[in-house]
Amino acid sequence: MSLVDTSWLENNIDKVKIIDCSWHMPQTQRNGFEEYTKEHIPNAIFFDLDKNSKLDTDLPHMLTDSKSWEKIMNNMGIENNDRIVVYDNSDVISSCRCWYNLIYYGHDPKLVHVLDGGLKKWKKENKSTDNKKVITQTSKYTCKENKELVKNKKQIDENIETRKFNVVDARSRERFEGKVAEPRKGLRSGSIKNSFCLPFSELINEDHTFISKDKILEKFKSFKFDHDKIIVFSCGSGVTASVLALAYSLINAKYMPTIYDGSWAEYGKINL
Repeated sequence: MSLVDTSWLENNIDKVKIIDCSWHMPQTQRNGFEEYTKEHIPNAIFFDLDKNSKLDTDLPHMLTDSKSWEKIMNNMGIENNDRIVVYDNSDVISSCRCWYNLIYYGHDPKLVHVLDGGLKKWKKENKSTDNKKVITQTSKYTCKENKELVKNKKQIDENIETRKFNVVDARSRERFEGKVAEPRKGLRSGSIKNSFCLPFSELINEDHTFISKDKILEKFKSFKFDHDKIIVFSCGSGVTASVLALAYSLINAKYMPTIYDGSWAEYGKINL
């Protein structure tokens, strides 16, 4: 149950911890936290995707160390046995990255959900929002990293020859095929050799909900690769790769989300 709908959340709103993980691409000139302070789902805690990532690197949204993650969770008042619903108000469905992070650091995947349609659908249905400051009680969170759920550049390079896993890129086809410039400076155009492209936007309806499981299955079945091998997802900076990972988890209940964390922000660096 990676996804929950708005009615489910409304009916269970007092039984879950709610996280607002709204993050926007820099060129949109939108600020997720500012939007959160003006309006959010009642009792939602804000998760800052930039601040809650590895800070001593020039790569965006990289996973931080376990001690830092525990501190982040403690400050948010999250406990290990909490049922969590993550939502966003973002065009890149950034809630999925928080979903991935929680699972990576050992939260039970059965307890972590993404709100299908996010704040956009919630508001369209005239469900309750407010702008109240949420006061959290400091918790004592213990994390256990699932290190097999992340790949680094060395592993990606080795895999070009060994093909132990399939790499699927969530960027647009134009970016994947190198037909347009990358939005981030200092990156060449193109894609990882032998990888496949499935733009995350093809899995999302106009109202920000995911397309049906049948349609998702159809998308993945179209790939001419060994479907018994694990799939590793990549994108520009690790955000929309998580959208594909969540979508795949809807059609493969045993799948644990696996991401190339550096994604094209690392792999496409001109000075590498």
